Amino acid sequence: MFIRSIIQELEKWAAQSTRKPLVIRGARQVGKTTVVNQFADQFEQYIYLNLELSEDREPFENFTTIEALIQSLFFIKNKTLNLKNKTLIFIDEIQEVPEALNTLWYFYESEPGIAVIAAGSMLETLFNKNISFPVGRVEYKILRPVSFPEFLAALGETKALEEMQKVPLSTFAHNKLLSLFHSYALIGGMPEIVNQYIQHKDLSSLASLYDSLITSYLVDVEKYASNFSQINHLRHAIRSSYPQAGKRIKFEGFGNSTYRSREMGESLRTLENALLLQLIYPTTSTILPVVPDIKKSPRLQVLDTGMLNFFIGIQKEIMGTPDLNSVYQGTMIEHLVGQELLAFKYNALSNLNFWVRERKNSSAEVDFIYMYEGKLIPIEVKSGAEGKLKSLHLFMEEAPHNLAIRFYAGELSITESTSPSGKKFHLLNLPYYLVSQIENYLIWFEKEIKKQTKTAARK
Repeated sequence: MFIRSIIQELEKWAAQSTRKPLVIRGARQVGKTTVVNQFADQFEQYIYLNLELSEDREPFENFTTIEALIQSLFFIKNKTLNLKNKTLIFIDEIQEVPEALNTLWYFYESEPGIAVIAAGSMLETLFNKNISFPVGRVEYKILRPVSFPEFLAALGETKALEEMQKVPLSTFAHNKLLSLFHSYALIGGMPEIVNQYIQHKDLSSLASLYDSLITSYLVDVEKYASNFSQINHLRHAIRSSYPQAGKRIKFEGFGNSTYRSREMGESLRTLENALLLQLIYPTTSTILPVVPDIKKSPRLQVLDTGMLNFFIGIQKEIMGTPDLNSVYQGTMIEHLVGQELLAFKYNALSNLNFWVRERKNSSAEVDFIYMYEGKLIPIEVKSGAEGKLKSLHLFMEEAPHNLAIRFYAGELSITESTSPSGKKFHLLNLPYYLVSQIENYLIWFEKEIKKQTKTAARK
């Protein structure tokens, strides 16, 4: 078992003087329960409640006051009531008892000293109209699949992790980190699969786990959809999302179906609310604010790249390539970069964006844009000569700054490029495995440019 980075976010939450009950959202099997169990070691007492169990459910179904509920919970779990302000209460699968959601409001108002975390499978709650969250009385955090730094920590590759977090990276670390990142790209970030790989180092044993994961999402749909038509729409949306991942999509006829735009739009948005996928809409501006253009076709991002690799059957291709950009027309590594950009975004409104310019004779599309210090930084995921980054050059012609990023299989470097109109800008070339370090490298990038400018001025 390994420690997830979100533990630090939970520590910040617990230290707040005006702490609210916390709801952790995330798709099934991304490790919500495991994370909270690990975090619970920091408290003197821990009360774990799984509302799928009748004995844990009963106090929430019959309580009359918050005082009576608290006394009941401490009693049935054999905990000391006078230590309540040093206790963490974790209400798991909270969607099973709608009344339990309302208790979060009471905990906030009457017992703010008790640390309360709730979690549940979002897909199940979406079809239950009786469930409503106590707006303004809770906080939210999102848990996503394991990131590459977490993957390294789980493997016990502590030296590789230390070198990756140094800015700038030492040249000698490149080949090993790139090799480890290939393993991560192949396996993905679902905790159960990562653990299986760590224990057995047997890639062939992972197939049944991928199959089980995807099947569990299909079973969820069948269990909680409100009618047979909705079951079929959601099943089709899940199955078709993997072959379409990383691509721009249209709702009408999604996945070579006869389904209408409304049917597929509703299904895909439902799965997005369940955090199984994300619809990434483009922006057409090179300055803040980022305003997604929902009239344009979105790009589809699924939960985990490892599941994508398994479903579409490109695992052997990944194992045999020196450059991940050559796999699946570059779609897989672009998707994984998006997954890494999201990995440390724990807020409920966190998302991805990309940039387009759609003109009759001059269309362009930049893979991602990243908000940094009031600027929109364009990101391309592409190997090869810089001259191939035509869309990035067009973005930089319009951008009011001179910073751009390219992720590729090569080593860390800074180069100077020139747009078609003659505007000079600086390009930070980062190896794929440094996506998680983007913020630190942007700080370093700006400092290096200032150094270069001063050196040139002296000459």
